[in-house]
Amino acid sequence: MFFDKARIHLKAGDGGNGVVAFRREKYVPRGGPAGGNGGRGGHVYFVVDPGLNTLSSFHNQVHFRAERGGHGEGANRTGAFGDDLVIPVPPGTIVRNADTGAVIADLARPGQKELIARGGRGGRGNSVFKSARNKAPRVAEDGDKGGELWLELELKLVADIGIIGVPNAGKSTLLSVVSAAKPKIADYPFTTVVPNLGVAEVDHKQMVLADIPGLLEGAHDGVGLGLEFLRHIERTRILIHLLNGDSPDPLGDFEAINQELTLFNPILIDKPQLVVFNKMDLPHAQEKWPAVEQALQARNLPVMAISAATRENVKEMLRQLRTMLDALPPIVEPEEDILPEIALGAEDDKSFQIYNLGDHVWMVEGEAIERAENKIQWDYYESAMRFQRILKAMGIIDALRAAGVQEGDTVRINEIELVWGYENAFGE
Repeated sequence: MFFDKARIHLKAGDGGNGVVAFRREKYVPRGGPAGGNGGRGGHVYFVVDPGLNTLSSFHNQVHFRAERGGHGEGANRTGAFGDDLVIPVPPGTIVRNADTGAVIADLARPGQKELIARGGRGGRGNSVFKSARNKAPRVAEDGDKGGELWLELELKLVADIGIIGVPNAGKSTLLSVVSAAKPKIADYPFTTVVPNLGVAEVDHKQMVLADIPGLLEGAHDGVGLGLEFLRHIERTRILIHLLNGDSPDPLGDFEAINQELTLFNPILIDKPQLVVFNKMDLPHAQEKWPAVEQALQARNLPVMAISAATRENVKEMLRQLRTMLDALPPIVEPEEDILPEIALGAEDDKSFQIYNLGDHVWMVEGEAIERAENKIQWDYYESAMRFQRILKAMGIIDALRAAGVQEGDTVRINEIELVWGYENAFGE
């Protein structure tokens, strides 16, 4: 089954914890702090694998987690870095933040690799906190949490040529005779319900073709699964507009499909089109061909007649497509990197907000202070005092006082609760 959408959850590795340790060697009294830092958590990357053409693997597995970093050890040994997680995706995958809808990455080039979720930094061990005033610090940090987010993946097939047309125009038959693809073929509409890819070779050059399932009037509004298929046309460089020679009105079909392209995305109608009149093996199709050819030539459109069933003029069609492809300007990569938001990818925002929850309870929210609280190892007295100094340096203590906090009030930051004015909390 063809899957072109998926929703998954990523979790980058947490950073390892720093440790409190001291040198304990013979003949080295008061050897000093020797707690090592924690290792970085593993990042999560997406990489384009040209051997994939569907998102089906993400329907079997939804949750992905990178390895956490190792904890620091004594003798100033740093914890091991967590292994990065590299997830293969097919060309044409668009990655969006499921909560905001923002595009995180557009993965189109084979081998393209993008960082999606950043591993947490390792916490510092007590050897880092040694100073002239405190030569035996009993303070260390926990590692940062790894980035975590829900993603929506959408696949838009990457192909040189897209084959479009009304149902039963012969698109699957054409793909089967120009490539090794084996799409389902039958003499009734809507045989193809998923896009198919095939590779055709002409004059020792390869072209990737996509058979887009038949479109109907109203496809831009979702009629006949139109929205599910129209987006695959956006990635193609040239369109084969296949006309059904057995249709009562091939020109009317041509106009209807072009109108749907325009209504879905006006850019699509500007793509180069080769109009191909199919089923020339049928006598009544041969009778219609002169009028269709004349009408399309009057619009300055390249047009030719073939029979996919008997392969009449199929090689000539491929050579014409190759010429059109070679005439197109080279693909220019976007100058600016997309990635507007990577989990834990930016520097901390130092801003914060204070909320009075009533009943003498206050809450402080802010990226930087919540991240600092996550790193505190509350088992150590010096760690609690260090957190108090952070609150003061960030201006949170002054802001709470200005907001009207009273002695004995509870202040919540993340999952912890501190009591204003009491020792080991906010006393000065």
